[in-house]
Amino acid sequence: MRLLTLIAAVLIAAVPAAALEIRTAAGSVDVAADPKIVAVFDIAAIDTLERLGVTPDGIPDQLYLPQLKPLTAKAKRVGTLFDPDLEALNALSPDLIIVGGRSSTRAEAARQVAPTIDMTMTGDDLLAEARERLDDYGALFGKAQEAAAAKAELDASVAKAREAAAGKGTALVLMTNGPKITAYGPGSRFGWIYAALGLKPATVGQAAAGLHGEAVSFEYVAKADPDWLIVVDRAAAIGSNEGSARATLDNELVAGTKAWRKGQVVELPAADAYVAAGGVQAMGRILAQLTDAFSAAK
Repeated sequence: MRLLTLIAAVLIAAVPAAALEIRTAAGSVDVAADPKIVAVFDIAAIDTLERLGVTPDGIPDQLYLPQLKPLTAKAKRVGTLFDPDLEALNALSPDLIIVGGRSSTRAEAARQVAPTIDMTMTGDDLLAEARERLDDYGALFGKAQEAAAAKAELDASVAKAREAAAGKGTALVLMTNGPKITAYGPGSRFGWIYAALGLKPATVGQAAAGLHGEAVSFEYVAKADPDWLIVVDRAAAIGSNEGSARATLDNELVAGTKAWRKGQVVELPAADAYVAAGGVQAMGRILAQLTDAFSAAK
């Protein structure tokens, strides 16, 4: 009897975990459920998993978001945001590797070590993709209830921000990078802000709809003359010592815009917007800041 019990236990252990269909940047793929050891290189994914109570076993050397700092005491460093360290990954022996965004180009290399999924998100559909990620991560890690709660919180934040922005005029999303500025319109990496809040873009000619926006001059900003300037400071996001967004924009041309004159310049939490876009907690913080700004406007 004891021998039969032992044989049954071995057979059960040999049965592979059930496969789940997970939506990725490359389409739907089958992934073994409930991976025990996971390495994650995408900050948005780490941000969302942290909300669900899932702690990755392997992470990049920098997380950029101060809210994620406690994870550095719990997980091993297995590369950078751009490049997984295959030797460190081999030592970790993960069941699953999650890449996305900046690390997505190294997906094939990571697959040499373990099953790898690319969870990149971007553009106007960012909110829809963030909801999908919540559903799929919830199913994959056995956190369906937590995912449902997080999705309800996100939807409530979107509704609140949209209500606050209604009838408040046009907006222009800018990213500063030291002295340089880039404008982003619908369809760009920050296009979800227009879509989520129902904002009309302030543009000169055709909106800057490319994923990476359009390098523009201060004259462009003056001609667009938005009611609101929504600003992402890239230097602050990555911890660079280049000039701040406020210093870059503080000039006569920008000062003449309606946004500047009315004090309607919103600097988003930089790392949330630039590094962790699509992370459910990061998006919540961005939406909260926008809600506060629009609610305070007359």
